[in-house]
Amino acid sequence: MPVPRINMRKIKDVLRLKLDAKLSHQQIADALGISKGVVTKYVGLAAVVGLDWPAVQAASDTELDHRLYVFQERPRDHVQPDYARLHHELRRKGMTLMLLWEEYRADHADRQTYAYAQFCVNYRRFAKQLKRSMRQVHRAGEKLFIDYAGPTICLTDGSRAHIFVAALGASSYTFACATPRETMADWLASTAKALSFIGGVPQLIVPDNPKAMIADANRYEPRSNDTVLDFARHYGTSILPARPRHPQDKAKAESAVQIVERWIMMRLRHQQFSNVHEVNVAIAPLLAMLNNKPFQKLPGSRASAFVELDAPALLALPLQRYEMAHFKTVTVHIDYHVEVDRHRYSVPHALVGQVMEARITATALEILHRGQRVASHALNTRQGGFTTIPAHMPAAHRAHMEWTPQRLIHWGETIGPATAEAVTRLMAENKHPEHGYRSCLGLLSLAKRYGKARLEAGCMRALQIGACQYRHVNDILKNNRDQSQPAAAGDWVSPDHAHVRGPGYYQ
Repeated sequence: MPVPRINMRKIKDVLRLKLDAKLSHQQIADALGISKGVVTKYVGLAAVVGLDWPAVQAASDTELDHRLYVFQERPRDHVQPDYARLHHELRRKGMTLMLLWEEYRADHADRQTYAYAQFCVNYRRFAKQLKRSMRQVHRAGEKLFIDYAGPTICLTDGSRAHIFVAALGASSYTFACATPRETMADWLASTAKALSFIGGVPQLIVPDNPKAMIADANRYEPRSNDTVLDFARHYGTSILPARPRHPQDKAKAESAVQIVERWIMMRLRHQQFSNVHEVNVAIAPLLAMLNNKPFQKLPGSRASAFVELDAPALLALPLQRYEMAHFKTVTVHIDYHVEVDRHRYSVPHALVGQVMEARITATALEILHRGQRVASHALNTRQGGFTTIPAHMPAAHRAHMEWTPQRLIHWGETIGPATAEAVTRLMAENKHPEHGYRSCLGLLSLAKRYGKARLEAGCMRALQIGACQYRHVNDILKNNRDQSQPAAAGDWVSPDHAHVRGPGYYQ
């Protein structure tokens, strides 16, 4: 591209403000009333020929004009670098143009080569000729770009298959699959499949700003939702959403989507599919063809570039694929349980009153306190129920848990058969035997006050009248009714009733 010629005095002003005053290109453009592009052109020309401010100041207008323009027009006899290979090599982590220039000079030590400044200018001129997605230099293993294609594939039942696309930044290695919708679960499941497909994890995953994944699509600090962050933690990577209305941030994804639409979706347009699985079966061989298709302006293909660049730089996959989880803020109640979907789960009793975070998957529930797991339970869908781990309970509550129906009945039997029967009936009257524990313990404690013999006689009297609750037996003993008209053991044996369990139930 020819350099526009401006007044030589103004050119000297540009170089003075840059080389001597050290102003920025924008400041120089504002000061002289010219475009920033013109400033960049002349500063670049001066750098190519190695001019500094003293040399510019000492040169006449004619001499300066000759050095800036004639240098650009003289015939080239330099060894030309392989710029496509240079662009390919720059994607390696840690690679620089300086190192590539040094290797270029060493390979052609006996021939005329470019100075470093001209070497860089020529490479950048080559890079500008590439497509925008190929022009950007992405480091190996650094980014995986993900997005959904705009068009969909119609299924025979009237629904549509949505096409998810993922592409690695350095090699452009591409993955695609079909999903029934574009929910958060579809996004994350497809991304997990893409990571399995490439056999590793990049440092960053770059989506657009889909509402299904991004809680706050802020231009400067976009925030992913809790489930997406949990997904990233599981794989040891980070989610970096592209800036809204900045397509240059995801040029690789847009290019990959366009290629998938043209190379894969258009080849499937005449086929009929009944479900998403059939679409994925059809995509697989076309995806292999796409990744092995040679590049037009760069060496190799997506598959070969992946093997050479991205594959060695990827992080290892975790042993298990991510299990979808959602989060809920919960508070620990006074009974050291949290409630999730109307079922209560225990946490350590010392955390009563604390605000927690529940992580809920299809099979398990974890309680997190300040990011640390303090409890883990199998998911229970029984509404109104309790799931309690004894270690979470205070010592006094654990002692209460040690009581069982059989233990209480056995205690009653050491006093007498009437007492054992009274204990059995107390537990039988409750839907759950545990609900009768307190009454049984109260009944049995009467032996300390009145003695075992009187308690046994009191229970006989209570059974005879069909009222064996603690308060009834206590009234009998308190009013000494157990000592008058003693009942025989056979008088209190009740007939069989379907709702009475009997001692044998607890064996």
